[in-house]
Amino acid sequence: MKKSLQELTAIRQSLKQDGKKVVFTNGCFDILHEGHFICLQKAKEYGDILVVGLNSDSSVKRLKGESRPVNNETERAEALSALPYVDYVVLFTEDTPFDLISQLLPDVLVKGGDYGEGAIVGEDIVKANGGAVHRVPLVTDSTGQILSTSAIIEKEKDEKE
Repeated sequence: MKKSLQELTAIRQSLKQDGKKVVFTNGCFDILHEGHFICLQKAKEYGDILVVGLNSDSSVKRLKGESRPVNNETERAEALSALPYVDYVVLFTEDTPFDLISQLLPDVLVKGGDYGEGAIVGEDIVKANGGAVHRVPLVTDSTGQILSTSAIIEKEKDEKE
């Protein structure tokens, strides 16, 4: 379910009072694939509520180039919200979720295994507040290539040529 940061902050306070753990992850989630599903499922296992920070269309363009996103932010938010292990989706327009994490203060921060120690935005904030940071191993396809939206787009381009 798509929520504003203000709504999520209020929800977070209520959940904390109830002793619930809030897990946060983020990304562009442009073309959902098995790697995304596994990462999101695993993230949910670290707590009670999973909040997904979703890059806005303008943010995706800045990060990935003018041809992205393939799917607009409304479509991406709806697709994520439909997954049974995603409780809330919050859109952010910055290139990183630093401000979002600073305000939400999740108990657990989860990212893919391609992020090394100290490379996850917000890691310092979560740890300073007694939280944990987890990296989920990347998923590969049958050829051993790491699954990513960029790889899917590139593969489709190659097949068309």
